[in-house]
Amino acid sequence: MYEPIRTKSVHTPADHAADFPHRSREEELDIQLAGHLSALLAVTDELGLGEAGDRIAEQVARLRGAPPARHAGRTEASAPALHRRAHALAGRALVVAASRADTAAAILAAERMDAHAAAVAAPAATTRLVGAH
Repeated sequence: MYEPIRTKSVHTPADHAADFPHRSREEELDIQLAGHLSALLAVTDELGLGEAGDRIAEQVARLRGAPPARHAGRTEASAPALHRRAHALAGRALVVAASRADTAAAILAAERMDAHAAAVAAPAATTRLVGAH
């Protein structure tokens, strides 16, 4: 009643394994970490934090095998908004760095989180002190 299948299924993975590139979990995490650090680098450069930017650029270059492009443009974002964005990006980088057991990147991301959290908190503390007088 039914005609037998005469050709192999197109869904057989072994037959098509070489048809598209495969990356290991570590390679995917490297790409993801480099992306988060590159975004953090752009915000860091926009804030004018040269030394911190250089340290981030070193990590991106290590992960990608080539130096990253540096951010030259300025946006209309306020410094507190940029620090909050940088804090979030550093947090994402920290999660991925911890996942791939990259100690150097994890330490750098944690340091940047602390620095940006302090920068966001500093104007609020100053405002409260000025208002107290």
